[in-house]
Amino acid sequence: MTHKASRTSLALAALLAAAAAWYAVPEAKAEAEQSIQPVLKEQLATDAAAAASQERINDLSDETREMLLQYRQYLKETQSLLEYGKQLSAQVEAQAAEIEFVKQQLVEIETTSREVLPLMQKMLDTLERFVKLDLPFQLEERRKRVASLRDAMNRADVTVSEKYRRIVEAYQIETDYGRTLEAYQGDLGEGEDTRTVRFLRLGRVALMYQTLDGEETGYWDAAQKQWTQDDSYRSAVKHGFAVADKASAPDLLIAPVPAPTEGRS
Repeated sequence: MTHKASRTSLALAALLAAAAAWYAVPEAKAEAEQSIQPVLKEQLATDAAAAASQERINDLSDETREMLLQYRQYLKETQSLLEYGKQLSAQVEAQAAEIEFVKQQLVEIETTSREVLPLMQKMLDTLERFVKLDLPFQLEERRKRVASLRDAMNRADVTVSEKYRRIVEAYQIETDYGRTLEAYQGDLGEGEDTRTVRFLRLGRVALMYQTLDGEETGYWDAAQKQWTQDDSYRSAVKHGFAVADKASAPDLLIAPVPAPTEGRS
């Protein structure tokens, strides 16, 4: 039996004794009342202490549950932070590898630049010679293009890739001239002999001209490197102008094509 149970039994015994004395003798009534007061006070104090203890137990239980929930939440956050840390570590490793790759690429680009610049210079020299030796069509435009490329080659603010792109683009334009039909207006001759004519270019096969009044027709003699008047091509040139201007359907055109020469053995 616990101490609390013993005290409760004593209190019950005292209450019973007091009750018996109350009904037994009137004089004992007062004495019973005096003897029961301490017991009642002690019982009330005991009940109050038990209630306070139970309240503290309840508070501790609530606090324990709250701490448990917080602990579980902290575990989740810790796990999440660990996973995030792993992802960051993987990203850092990937970025480090990318940095090394970029460094290697920069070294290779520098080496490539040293090798490509002389090559581009040779390409530009070849293009300039080609324009000079080619049929004399659109000379001003083609010469300006070459001059612009030379200017770009000497500029530090133009990247190597951009310089190369422009040179390749110029080569592409020159290539397209070889498979197109074009009619344009320009000046022919020098000094007092200068006159405005229309030129007809048949790819790179022939370059012909005709005055605006249609009275004079001729062509570029590639072998003699000079313009030759030949009015026998008047109708053919007019028909070529109509095809180039899309005023007539594409058709076979007569042009002065130089005879093939035997190659040297």
